[in-house]
Amino acid sequence: MLWTALCLSLPGPCPVSKPLAEALQWLATWALQFTPRVAIIESAVVLELSQSVRLLGGHASLQERIQEEALQWGVESVAWSSNSLAALAQARAGRRCQGLGLQAWVQRPLPEQLDALPLHTLAATLPHQATLAKLGCTTLGHLRALPRAGLRRRFDRELLLALDQAYGLQPQTHVWHTVPDTFKARLELMTPVASAPALLFGARRLLLSLCAWLAARQQGVTAYRLSWKGDAQHADKLGALNELVVRTAQPTRHIEHLSRLLAEHLAHVQLAEPVEDIELSAMEVQTLPEQVASLLPDTARQREPLGLVMERVAARLGPHRVLRPTPRADHRLEWMAQWQPADKPPRPLSAESSPLAQPCFVLPEPLKLRTQGCQPVYQGTLHLLTGPHRVECGWWDRVGSTSTETTRQVVRDYWVALSETAGVLWVFQERQAQAAAWYLHGVFA
Repeated sequence: MLWTALCLSLPGPCPVSKPLAEALQWLATWALQFTPRVAIIESAVVLELSQSVRLLGGHASLQERIQEEALQWGVESVAWSSNSLAALAQARAGRRCQGLGLQAWVQRPLPEQLDALPLHTLAATLPHQATLAKLGCTTLGHLRALPRAGLRRRFDRELLLALDQAYGLQPQTHVWHTVPDTFKARLELMTPVASAPALLFGARRLLLSLCAWLAARQQGVTAYRLSWKGDAQHADKLGALNELVVRTAQPTRHIEHLSRLLAEHLAHVQLAEPVEDIELSAMEVQTLPEQVASLLPDTARQREPLGLVMERVAARLGPHRVLRPTPRADHRLEWMAQWQPADKPPRPLSAESSPLAQPCFVLPEPLKLRTQGCQPVYQGTLHLLTGPHRVECGWWDRVGSTSTETTRQVVRDYWVALSETAGVLWVFQERQAQAAAWYLHGVFA
């Protein structure tokens, strides 16, 4: 397991500065872009990330991205461990990976990570610090060394349970944070603002929360509303509410773009009275397709395209040692793709459409199927859904020496078939064979 804990710095800058609970809610919403397993415990946000490491480019890339982006939320410390309480204790102590890589640090035994931490890093010890100090306990290691029977008699059950959970001896339960269906955030300004462009400083904090909400929902905004109110004493002059609607040409959740766009609109606004309160709400949002990350973790961390990496490796090792698959204009399933040197551009293909869908997974060799009556059988009788799709080509594809030369000609009728156990399959019959045998050639995802 891989957990990280994010502790807010208070007082300090955070997107919604007025209560801590609201700041933690928006921080948790921002964290949902990394994993659906996000929870708020005590005064911190914790994330379980073991299933997201490969998706987000590896341990080093994930650690760098979270620690860099968390700073703009006012996060004071970020720590990592194999469970949430252990990560939270290390975050409160300001402990990092101490020169080790993230993966190596998390794999260290929990006593090595926790024993030297002061007692206050575990919240369950706070009511008992005076008593524990008289016993000579100043660290979690000292507390863990005390006889368990005595701890159970003299202290409440929560202390022993929290200690066991931090050291991985007892399981933990969490209430996972969920994304609200709509976005609306309010900020009370520290001082009245008389100039509209000056509203951008507070509005940017709300825009940061909006981008977190959009990232968690994998969406982009196309229209949002900024509303402001002044002092209630001047409500008759200012009106109950003033607002500005900002629209974008395409869905986005880029904080810098949204901030610049809002600044251009605020430059044309005249405030009737000083503003003390602003509110931001999302009006129109759309699904924003995610960019496909590279299969190589280093390219995701360095923001380098895969093609440039392949070119550099090919130049170092030789052009014939780095290959990539490219499609071929061939109707035969086995030869629809070929491997070629990575530095050569693929040949353009003519736009052709197949009357049937093609399988995602192709067997290295077709598997001959047994039949029951006239129907092929594979983990049960197959039901033919669509077909036949006739493939008859390859008479020119000659292989072997002059004396043993043969052709790779295929004459087949392909069908999409359904198996109750194996799912949707790609099967064929050889038309020129004496016995009308059936073969399994591919499996649909």
